[in-house]
Amino acid sequence: MPLLIALAISIGVLAVVATFLFLGPLAAFGVQIWQAFVAWACYFHSGGKPASARTTIVCMSFGIVVGALSVMLAGQLGSLGSLAAPVAVGIGAAVIVLAAHIGLLATIPACVYGFACVAGLILLKSVAPVDAIVPSIVSIAIGAGFGWASEALASMLTKKAAPAVA
Repeated sequence: MPLLIALAISIGVLAVVATFLFLGPLAAFGVQIWQAFVAWACYFHSGGKPASARTTIVCMSFGIVVGALSVMLAGQLGSLGSLAAPVAVGIGAAVIVLAAHIGLLATIPACVYGFACVAGLILLKSVAPVDAIVPSIVSIAIGAGFGWASEALASMLTKKAAPAVA
C-alpha cells in the first residue's frame, strides 16, 4: 500500500479514537484535543520517527512552561500598559531561541507550538497559567503518542508480504 494511503488510514482511524477519548473519558482531566493534534503534527514535523516523540514532548513542554511564565510576567508588567503582554511574549520568545543551544531544546518550532498551546488554553478558557501547565503537557504527550502510533500503523500497512516459497 502506498505510504500516503497508509497514513490516511492510520491517522483517520486514530483521530476517531483520540477525539472519542478526549471528548469522553479524558474530558474530566482538562486535557485538550486541539493541543494533542498540534503535538501529533509536531511529531511528523520533527521527523515522524520514534525519536520525534521525545523531541515533541520535551520541546513542547518547555514551550508550555515558558508560555505560562510569560503570561504571568505580563501580569507583573502592568505598569507598561498595552505593552505588558508584547514585552512578556518577546522575552519568552528570546528565552526559547536562546535555549536552543541546549541539544534537547534545539527544535525551536516545537517549543513555539507549546508556547502557543498553553497561551491558547489560558486565553480561550480563562485558565490560570499555573493550572494550564499540567493538562497541556498531558495533552501533548498523548498527542505525540498518537503521532508515534499512526506512524507505526502506517509502516505496518506499507510492508510488503514476503514472497511465497514453493
